[in-house]
Amino acid sequence: MDKDKGKRMITDISNATITLTGDTTFDHSSDPVKKPIHYNQGDIECIDAIRAMTKNMGGTSAYMSGNVMKYVWRHEYKGGLEDLEKAQVYLGWLIDNYKEIHK
Repeated sequence: MDKDKGKRMITDISNATITLTGDTTFDHSSDPVKKPIHYNQGDIECIDAIRAMTKNMGGTSAYMSGNVMKYVWRHEYKGGLEDLEKAQVYLGWLIDNYKEIHK
């Protein structure tokens, strides 16, 4: 199937005009890099919760715990079951790491 079938191709853009409709202001509250919507549900951002949770943790434990929280936090808004499965994998690694440290 030809994905470009029926589309007009513009090769000379020197006279092209782009018309913007509706509100063209940038909504900084949902910046996809600094404040993605899937991490900003409720009154606290996910990164702030992760920072609070991992403040006194060591490197590997903090990293794995943060990922568990991140994937659980966003699963309803982004990755669904896949995010929950990722959280489960990180939780397993966190448990293994804990057992190794506390032999």
